[in-house]
Amino acid sequence: MDPYTVLGVPRTADSSEIKNAYRKLAMKNHPDRGGNEDRFKQINEAYDTLKDPQKKAAYDNPQPGFSFRSDDFAYGNPFSGTPFENMFRQRTTPRNRDITMPVSVTLKDVMFGNTFVVNYQLSTGRLETVNIDIPPGARHGDTIQYEGLGDEGNKNYPRGNLLIKIKLQKDRNWARDGNDLFTRKSVNLFDFLTGGVIIINTLDDRSVKLNIPQGTKPGTTFSITGYGLPDLKTNRKGNVFVKLEAHMPKIKDINLLKEIEELKKKIG
Repeated sequence: MDPYTVLGVPRTADSSEIKNAYRKLAMKNHPDRGGNEDRFKQINEAYDTLKDPQKKAAYDNPQPGFSFRSDDFAYGNPFSGTPFENMFRQRTTPRNRDITMPVSVTLKDVMFGNTFVVNYQLSTGRLETVNIDIPPGARHGDTIQYEGLGDEGNKNYPRGNLLIKIKLQKDRNWARDGNDLFTRKSVNLFDFLTGGVIIINTLDDRSVKLNIPQGTKPGTTFSITGYGLPDLKTNRKGNVFVKLEAHMPKIKDINLLKEIEELKKKIG
């Protein structure tokens, strides 16, 4: 297995290019998101080789009799080094402490995914700046792990990990339940009586027509399939649920009020 081929980078790629390629492939092929576990293991083994200068040098410049095997550079953990909480994190050697950072995100961030710049200070006083990728479908309380970006106080041990804790902000228009979204819509009372069409502006910036059948009762909830949040594993979207509430129009025209009164007598 050629680690350069696995990550899709040239042999001239620097550490930043290798890291970026790995992150994209790890997120795309993670088993928790429907990826192939063997492919995911290959990606991690390739990155484990190329991220370490000594291992990379050993692979790039093999000594006589040297034969590269992925097992030479794997630690028996196919999930090592990926930015997800559900990784095995067995420690074979001591390391510096992990750093946990909360990141506040909106439902819009969860709908499309987003990248944040996180700044934090290490115990040595050094400031660290890291780009954090929030995947579509992330949930409140999820933790994203970035290996080797934690504290570095003890120079005799490897750096700890950076743990990004997702905090989902409340939205004034939408509530979340799993991948489904719930909202309320105020509708003119006459639309319930006669029927009508209203426009629902979804979280992903689309406009959807919702038909209100004649005689619909206030408080009725309608569902719109496929306009909810994406699933973290499958990317399949949930549904939108709209609860219709009656808006009472203010009628000041006396003649119109009389007509409505007559109508009420007829249909009462």
